[in-house]
Amino acid sequence: MPVPGGQTVLGRETETAAVMQRVAPDRSHGAVLVVEGEPGVGKSVLLDLAVRRTRGAGHRVLRAVGSESEAPLAFAGLHQLLRPVLAGLDGLPARQRSALRIALGLADPTDHPDHGEAPDPLLVGLAVLTLVSDLAEPAPLLVVVDDAQWIDRASLDVLSFVARRMDSEPVTLLMGVRSAAVLPGFDKGYERLEIGPLSGDAANRLLDEQPKRPTGRTRARILREAAGNPLALVELTRAAAAAGRPPQSSAAQGPLPVTDRLEAVFARHLRHLPDATRRALLLLAAADAPDAPVAARGLPGADDTMWVPAERAGLVRRHSTGISFRHPLVRSAVYHAAPFAERRRAHQTLAQLLGEEPDRRAWHLAAATERPDEQVAALLLETADRARRRGGHAAAAAALERAAELSPRRADQARLLADAAGTAVYTGQLGWVEHLAAEVRRRSDDPALTGRAALATGQLMALGPHHSAAFALLSRIAEEAADARSSRLLDALATAAVVRYYSGEESQRRRIEDLLRALPDSPSGGALRAWTLAVSDPTGAGAALAPVLPRLIAEAGDDAGSLTALAVVAWLLDQTPLAARTFDEAFGRWQAHGPLPAGLACAAGWAYLEQGRWAEARSVAAEIAEVAAQAGLDHAEACARALDATVLALLGEPAEARGNAERALALVDPLESRSVAVFARRALGLAAVAEGDYDTAYAQFRAAFTEDGDPVHYHVSPTVLADLAAAAVRRGRREPAAELLEQSARRPGTVLSARVRLLAERSRALLAGPEHAERHYRAALADEAGEHWPFERAQTRLDYGEWLRRQRRIAEARALLTGALDTFRRLGARPWIERAQAELRAAGIEPNGVAPGAITELTPQQQQIVRLAARGLTNREIGEKLFLSPRTVGSHLYRVFPKLGVTARSQLRDVTGESAARRSVDR
Repeated sequence: MPVPGGQTVLGRETETAAVMQRVAPDRSHGAVLVVEGEPGVGKSVLLDLAVRRTRGAGHRVLRAVGSESEAPLAFAGLHQLLRPVLAGLDGLPARQRSALRIALGLADPTDHPDHGEAPDPLLVGLAVLTLVSDLAEPAPLLVVVDDAQWIDRASLDVLSFVARRMDSEPVTLLMGVRSAAVLPGFDKGYERLEIGPLSGDAANRLLDEQPKRPTGRTRARILREAAGNPLALVELTRAAAAAGRPPQSSAAQGPLPVTDRLEAVFARHLRHLPDATRRALLLLAAADAPDAPVAARGLPGADDTMWVPAERAGLVRRHSTGISFRHPLVRSAVYHAAPFAERRRAHQTLAQLLGEEPDRRAWHLAAATERPDEQVAALLLETADRARRRGGHAAAAAALERAAELSPRRADQARLLADAAGTAVYTGQLGWVEHLAAEVRRRSDDPALTGRAALATGQLMALGPHHSAAFALLSRIAEEAADARSSRLLDALATAAVVRYYSGEESQRRRIEDLLRALPDSPSGGALRAWTLAVSDPTGAGAALAPVLPRLIAEAGDDAGSLTALAVVAWLLDQTPLAARTFDEAFGRWQAHGPLPAGLACAAGWAYLEQGRWAEARSVAAEIAEVAAQAGLDHAEACARALDATVLALLGEPAEARGNAERALALVDPLESRSVAVFARRALGLAAVAEGDYDTAYAQFRAAFTEDGDPVHYHVSPTVLADLAAAAVRRGRREPAAELLEQSARRPGTVLSARVRLLAERSRALLAGPEHAERHYRAALADEAGEHWPFERAQTRLDYGEWLRRQRRIAEARALLTGALDTFRRLGARPWIERAQAELRAAGIEPNGVAPGAITELTPQQQQIVRLAARGLTNREIGEKLFLSPRTVGSHLYRVFPKLGVTARSQLRDVTGESAARRSVDR
């Protein structure tokens, strides 16, 4: 409780200082603080204090309070937060404004440029980021979300998106949440302030400030029962004063939990209130809205005087905007103390009052319904459809689930639950999807419905770490679909192929091929069939798929899911430029809610890495790792960390690379996730090469193959051969490495891609004797396609130049070494820069003193900003591409100009080599 002056909270001096530090009026950068604690511990008091201080300084505040009744309504929390500033939406870029208006229910989705599709969640997040950035000018902005555990998932996703991108914004986000509550997007990576029980001294001081301070045995009992909870101390004291003795608990049951005890205390207050006041309180509790006039309109003859007894009892507060409960526990007590018949009447009344808000009306009617009701179920279906079109998948799935409960026919129940399971896949909540699928099986034996629900479970399981179980489920679904000649067969196999890639299990490939034979050839599903073939067996499928890939990509049009799948196919077939172009075309969509099996999102990062776009590869890895860590998708996080570890090793940051690679290995079972295991081992090997530790490098590269010399992973292991050969030469292990190389080349059915063929030639050159080495070096450099993989090409030039120098063919060596050094410098590959410089000195040339490009010293995000600015894009255009606010873009450019030695935007083209002619392509 505040002490005189209102600048701190009794017993919370340290916590008050921590919160006030974040809302200092001179702050110039973003801050996020999650304030957590049990109900009644004082979280809201601290947040209120921050709001008063900020408003007292003349700054703007946006505030929302979560409520259980609005949790199923997509973007309800965001609408509440932005309601005071909705006029500012007109200043947003058109695409952002359109997406946000649809998400908030301010526009019909059919008016959307994408013809009724759900708005891109990234565009919604960017719109909110742009809006809060504008609101933070000229003074800092405070955003407060209390009872965040009840904020709807769609709003939380947007807030999480904004929180991750406001480092350069003078915006503070304070989140109040109950202890042990799961807060998606904020459960990791943010500073937390835990509000615990008051100390004994503070608890006694608080009791001393009460109007009727308790004494003696009563005081001791209150202190013991309240256990340091401030609200419990106040309310139990109030109850003791009213009864003339301490509140009693059941001797048989012992002390009640604080929350239950307080609810009981509040409920006792209700007994002494007039009937009209109790009805008004119940209506307000059912609405859970601070708008008392709306609730009061449902009571004949009601006026403001009916709130006076509730206010005197300490149950509500009256303020300029209406009436609100003093604490969420009061609302809970009021609601649950009423019999169901009274609660039903309250919800029916609210449904009548909310005739112009169909979603809220539907949920109130559902809350008022005990028995099946087809009409209410139909209203919930409409609500689900609106939520889905706005991108609120959690709200849509919840509405479908409730509609199923209210549907009178079991067949309809099963169908709606299957729809709910398919929609809930996009929430990432496997337990929920499994529950919905089980409910489908309980209500129906229709294979179409049970199979659809099971497929939803399998699709989500494929993104988790238990790949054997996921494949077993998907295989069973595919078998049943094949027997029933169902279209689910290809969907199941497409997802099973993802699992096959992750696990690298050969028996899974054979199973997929067997089941594919049951699928008739058809022009429909071309992208999905190509995906399934390429992901499960790129070597076998490459010859047939490569010629038709460009056509399939052209036919995909604007279908982001198909584009993503085909981009992954191109990457798997080592058609890296085509893969990167296709990923670029789908950029901004493939990370959103693309249809599974777009599960190989890291493929975009690997394509960028192989093409020499290392900053973009790191950005992809960072985004995936962050989202995956928050969602608990360990395998996806491991993929991203292995990717980032590889780039870091190439840049000459071995310690960071090892940390990421070891984290990746810790997140997965190497036998369940062989792809991640090999990628991570390769990164560890490259980190060892960067440090000159070739013994460790050889051991890590050799781990990409079994003791018998077979690849641990069918797609990743062959790319490690050249690195293994280079380490083997330096450690005197030519013969075992050469034997392993030839064994890999002779494997039955092996058809090498252009990239792997060039890597194999480089390997042979490194391992061959002097009389044969040059033939293989020339073969490795003869194919112009090798330029598609610039780092690998430069490695070959470096190796060949070193060999030529040792053969005393100095003039030939110099050209190759110079070309290699130029590429390494452009990429920022420090260890290889140093090696190329040393070789040039040995060849009689002193390399010029130019250090690695200054741009490589920047962070990946800064590099992207600089390159886009060099192409002529404005800060707002760059922000929309990278999902940053224009202010953040400008802040980054302000900081990097001195590092790059430039003073004007026009000079960036000279630093990056980018052409302004690419501007139209980027847009």
